[in-house]
Amino acid sequence: MPGAVRELVRFGWNQALCCLFPVVIFAALALTKLPDHPVIPRYDLILLVCIAAQAGMVLFKLESADELKVITLFHVIGLGLELFKVHMGSWAYPEDAWSKVAGVPLYSGFMYASVASYICQAWRRFDLRFRQWPNPLATTGIAVLIYANFFVHHAIPDLRWLLMLGLAALFRRTWVTFAVGHRRYRMHALVSFALIAFFIWIAENVSTLLGAWRYPNQAAHWEWVHWGKISSWFLLVIISIIIVAQLKDLKYRVLPGAAGAIEEARTKAPSRKG
Repeated sequence: MPGAVRELVRFGWNQALCCLFPVVIFAALALTKLPDHPVIPRYDLILLVCIAAQAGMVLFKLESADELKVITLFHVIGLGLELFKVHMGSWAYPEDAWSKVAGVPLYSGFMYASVASYICQAWRRFDLRFRQWPNPLATTGIAVLIYANFFVHHAIPDLRWLLMLGLAALFRRTWVTFAVGHRRYRMHALVSFALIAFFIWIAENVSTLLGAWRYPNQAAHWEWVHWGKISSWFLLVIISIIIVAQLKDLKYRVLPGAAGAIEEARTKAPSRKG
């Protein structure tokens, strides 16, 4: 095959491997939607599949112990958001289950964890490196504000557009580079975040079609998820990447221009400049 086609195929294959955990969740949603299903409630069966998949990822060394810690953190963050949003009526889980807490099935946390799994897998498989990562205190601060806005916008005006302006200013010089075979490519960080958010929105439409959860406008019949939800996923993706990137930097010094800059200057390692 021509070189460009070969690299495109390799890129697609690596992306598919990065999506292994989300694919398992989709498969569980689809298969449990079939008419002939076990006696166990559907949401509980999906939870068992997710637990088995997570255990398998670690057992077969597709995820490391450190990555499992990050994914578990996202599970907790996601469940906290789910409990609040379901209580506020933003969406609902209509089916009965033994593993539901305050109307939220515990498998829902794995859907957030699958986003973290994708990021961790992509970081390793594509050898992600960032150029000009912003100040870690500033990125941590805006991540906290973004997460808080998911809660407080029910009581005060939604600040997401102001937060996006802040992100545009904060990440204006940040690029991500990634390897496909022996070649490296680069993309502006905000563009990469937006692309991930778009594909998660597509996945969200498939998930609601399969009955994973239901928005109020889908109570009578299924409809496309409003395109405005892309902005929510965009913000959530940024929280995810900030947490993954800065936890990795604390241990491995992988963010030139931020916390890893001192180590980079000291060692003068070319690979740190990505």
